[in-house]
Amino acid sequence: MKSIRLKNVIDELKGNKSALFSVAFLAFIILISIFAFLLPMDPDATNTAIILQTPSSSHIFGTDELGRDYLARTIYGGRVSLIVGILAMLISTSIGIGVGTISGYFGGKIDNLLMRFVDIISSIPWMILVTVVSIFLKPGFQAIIIVIGLFSWMETARLVRAETLSVKQREYVLYANSIGESSKNIIFRHIIPSVFPTIIIASTSSIANAIMTESSLSFLGLGIQQPMSSWGNLLQNAQTNLQNAPYMAILPGVLIILTIYSFNKLGNVLRVFAEPRTSGGGK
Repeated sequence: MKSIRLKNVIDELKGNKSALFSVAFLAFIILISIFAFLLPMDPDATNTAIILQTPSSSHIFGTDELGRDYLARTIYGGRVSLIVGILAMLISTSIGIGVGTISGYFGGKIDNLLMRFVDIISSIPWMILVTVVSIFLKPGFQAIIIVIGLFSWMETARLVRAETLSVKQREYVLYANSIGESSKNIIFRHIIPSVFPTIIIASTSSIANAIMTESSLSFLGLGIQQPMSSWGNLLQNAQTNLQNAPYMAILPGVLIILTIYSFNKLGNVLRVFAEPRTSGGGK
């Protein structure tokens, strides 16, 4: 079974150059983020003699308004953005799976109550939610993970609920019910494994959305705070120096776009692995 799944993934990558690029790009970004400590440049080291220095051999992507190496800050910022995206995804996906499976499996009043709650949360603009939460939580690394994780699970819950409604009508689930298997066992042994491909797609999409949200909040000053860098607050700093140092906006901006695009593409590749019968097709 695993060999069939692996073959389907390889076929998908061979026939889909954009997916191959996405996987290679994410592998590259993750590796340089993990091994960022090997960089000879200190991302927080300031040097007033080289403030806003244009790209050169000593500083490939120039320096910022405090004379810090911009490449080093971008690489370390990528590490922060990726960690925020992954941890926020784990929180939001866990909540979404829990709410979606309980709502879809039990149905009735429980389903109505949970889905109305999802509708209420979804109807509130995220900026208002973030502003209210920021009153109680000091903006920063932990706060941004909690905020994104707690307010981005609704779409996952809807997708999982829809799949659960379908799966619980299948013969093996009906048989498990008929022999008196507990709801807990049915959910964990039958429902969740069956909706796993949907969870994969939702998870990769959730990481992309979390990175975008973190970038937006940090750009607005509500996310990652200095001296810690992320791609979002690097863009925030870049806007004040756009005329003198336009390169400061290009690098983090391009990386945000490519990373979000790649995570969305990765979801399609992982779905092929989760569903052996799925054939690669989208270019």
